[in-house]
Parts: sequence; structure tokens; C-alpha cells
Amino acid sequence: MANTYRAVTKQDGEWWIGWIEEVPGVNCQERTRDELLDSLKVTLMEALEFNRLEAIQAAAPNYVEELVTV
Repeated sequence: MANTYRAVTKQDGEWWIGWIEEVPGVNCQERTRDELLDSLKVTLMEALEFNRLEAIQAAAPNYVEELVTV
């Protein structure tokens, strides 16, 4: 299931910097806009996986996973 997130980007001198609005701590800096968007995608995927594993570890051993749609 694909999810969509909003990247906030801007050029600052010779660098492009960006953040994912919905996930605090996901931010990157690259030389080009395309490189920035690629880095944000990778960083977002890593952050979501880390958060997922951290939640499961905190809830273990007896937990139930529920889908929540907003």
C-alpha cells in the first residue's frame, strides 16, 4: 500500500534542503532537487521502518495491529 507525504523543499545557496511535513526528523540536504527528493524518500522509508519496529518492541509480546485511516 503506497502512502503519499508532502515534501517541503527550498534552494539555499548552492544546496537544496527539504523536510517531510508529516514525519518530524525527516530532513535532508543535497546539491540538486532530484537528489534531495531521492534522499527524502530513502530517509522517510528508513524512519517509518524504524518507528514501526520501535512500536512493536514497545508493545511486545502481546499486541494487536490495527489499520487506522485518516
